[in-house]
Amino acid sequence: QVQLAESGGGLVQAGGSLRLSCAASGSLFSANNMGWYRQAPGEQRELVATITSGGSTNYADSVKGRFTISRDNAKNTVYLQMNSLKPEDTAVYYCRYSATYSRSVYWGQGTQVTVSS
Repeated sequence: QVQLAESGGGLVQAGGSLRLSCAASGSLFSANNMGWYRQAPGEQRELVATITSGGSTNYADSVKGRFTISRDNAKNTVYLQMNSLKPEDTAVYYCRYSATYSRSVYWGQGTQVTVSS
């Protein structure tokens, strides 16, 4: 099993910044992908950004140029730096951990990000 501990959500004004963190623990895989997804009320969960254990990244078009995903493999932690936040970024943000060569997928409990206009 893999446990994910998220932190860093909160309330911020439009144009502000927040940094999310997600630390993975337990039976980890050497080859893995970590990422952030979000779900707004009444909407489906959507990809925000992902990063492989080798450092390759992928972003949703809506956050390109504003959000940066990074990871510290020594700490098994992934970060999401969110700048120039917009009200439409308001959502619950979920950390996701998956093994590259198996179907194992784990989710964090979610952290609320609210951007006021």
